[in-house]
Amino acid sequence: MALFSRRDKGDDRTPAPVTAAEVADEALEGGASQGATAAEVTAPSEPVPHVGISVSTFGQGAESARPVEAPAPEPARTPRPPATAPAPTQTLPGVPDNTLLQAALRALPEKPQSADVMNVMRQALQGPLYARAQGDAQALIAAGEGLNLAITTHEDKRFLLVFSGGTQVQASARAEAAEGAEGTSAIGQPAHVILRTAVDSGYDGVYFDHADEGARLVVPIELVTKALDEGAPAPFELKNLLAAERSDATPAAIAEALTRVPVWVAAGMDAAGQVGLAEARGEGRRLLEIYSHPLEVIVMGRGDRPLPLTPEQFAKTLASTAELTGVVVDAGGPWIELDRATLAPVFALAG
Repeated sequence: MALFSRRDKGDDRTPAPVTAAEVADEALEGGASQGATAAEVTAPSEPVPHVGISVSTFGQGAESARPVEAPAPEPARTPRPPATAPAPTQTLPGVPDNTLLQAALRALPEKPQSADVMNVMRQALQGPLYARAQGDAQALIAAGEGLNLAITTHEDKRFLLVFSGGTQVQASARAEAAEGAEGTSAIGQPAHVILRTAVDSGYDGVYFDHADEGARLVVPIELVTKALDEGAPAPFELKNLLAAERSDATPAAIAEALTRVPVWVAAGMDAAGQVGLAEARGEGRRLLEIYSHPLEVIVMGRGDRPLPLTPEQFAKTLASTAELTGVVVDAGGPWIELDRATLAPVFALAG
């Protein structure tokens, strides 16, 4: 039965930490009672996707601000992803959908692999996310009171329920209403705020859209933590600019951001053992591939290593290679191409 409950304050049991390979491959069922700052809700009985993922270090520091001579080997040709995010939607008025996360969840195969989990994680870093709380969340926040957030438990491990939009929140609420639970509300925050709450509150993972069979996923907290801590500083400005609706001002806004935030390049090795940085070429263009987050490199599936560059290192890399006609940002999509003229603010950092 779905319910919200509090643990007796005298109960100080601490769940054992979860590892990436321990994400449940069965329905998450209500288990031990929870702490006074978290609410418990039993998840549906359908199977939950299970994957064992690698949470190895995303990347190492770049040894040089100059590109090496050989470009990384070209991967097999695959259809290029859309340049822009899906059109904005609000299936529930006033609750914007995180369309990129929803698309990634809908694309999950029956048995997700590591690359599928990484793809969901990277698309969960921008836009809004939602959690459910017991009672009126806005009134509680205004009164300075804490929130009981909806979670599910499995074998003494706790997973924060996180939602990509209004329909998914409503589906969760309906599942509980059928069991007699009532009096809940939703709270929306920028993605990094919800995810940081999961990390800082000691949850063992996040469960995206638990009531949406076929488009849901459990992500272990290790991966969430690394995505937050080893990428660009929140609020992931580049990712949000790329995910937003495009206008004539978008290229200049992204170029300006590139003067302040780090980027990553994809380092690969050719048949001769020479390391190079990934480029995109065609129709007289030679574009350096740069990425807003190390996960963006990993999901390309080429085995490249993400190497971080500060804005100054990035500027020197561009300035040192006159043959580059520009860059493509986040080739896995949403992406954008910027030519050298648009990148003038970046070149100014090279001195």
